[in-house]
Amino acid sequence: MRRAGDQFPAYTVVVPCFNEVDSIHETVIELSEVTSAAGAEIVVVDDGSTDGSLETLEAVVAAGSVPHLRVIRNIVNQGYGASIKTGVRRARSDLIVIIDADGTYPSDRISDLVAAADDADMVVGARTHDHDGQSFVRRMARSVLRAHCSWLVGERIPDMNSGLRVFRRSVFDQFFKIVPDGFSLTTTLTVAMMRNRYSVVFEPIDYSERVGRSKIQPVRDTLRFVQLILRTGMYFAPLRVLFPLVGLLSMAFVASLAYDIFVLVDLTDKTVILLLSTMNTALFGLLADMIDKRS
Repeated sequence: MRRAGDQFPAYTVVVPCFNEVDSIHETVIELSEVTSAAGAEIVVVDDGSTDGSLETLEAVVAAGSVPHLRVIRNIVNQGYGASIKTGVRRARSDLIVIIDADGTYPSDRISDLVAAADDADMVVGARTHDHDGQSFVRRMARSVLRAHCSWLVGERIPDMNSGLRVFRRSVFDQFFKIVPDGFSLTTTLTVAMMRNRYSVVFEPIDYSERVGRSKIQPVRDTLRFVQLILRTGMYFAPLRVLFPLVGLLSMAFVASLAYDIFVLVDLTDKTVILLLSTMNTALFGLLADMIDKRS
């Protein structure tokens, strides 16, 4: 409970950390240097690290070199999104900044993003270059996902899954139950806010090569990518996803019906199946859209 006279930070920096022993110490020190003057707090959520990241953080706390640092530990690994949710719930400020622990994002730009948040519900640090040595397949997957999400919200999204962004906890709480516990939290949050017409601003930032090993696993993350494409489409814009399919089924039904009438002079089962498939898909899309609007 808040008491009269309590001093609360200007904003809270939430840092999800999983096996980032090579970078977490430097990341925390840099964050302290760029945020201490503003009166911010730093909340690092260690997500079950096994490489000594937690011990490094505990040493920083014990040394007292970062006085506004709090470390929260997940006993077992719960996921990137789950760590952010934990940090947001433990934050003492309504204004939240999230940044990765691997040293890829420029912490010195936080003040710029925070200032821009005065006129926006969320400010996203949009990466202007790819310096992380991504493979061609990952770059293509990111491009496909960006195009898909831009189509869902009806406007261009420069960077839908940036790990450096500023938002208000009061807004985030409205989507708390639907944002996932994995890496797709940032993508889902971007689409959710833009589909619900919140003000989202994209600020260009640089992006550096990560310190340490990447957590990407090709097979697992490819399957998650496909799941994310289907999930975001059906959850946030079911009509935009299903009506092109309804159009294709309708054309196939008309073509099949014409063939049955003028060539076979009989009504075949495939025409009836196409008609039923068209009607069922259209009704399913309308029902999903009604549920989306009511919820």
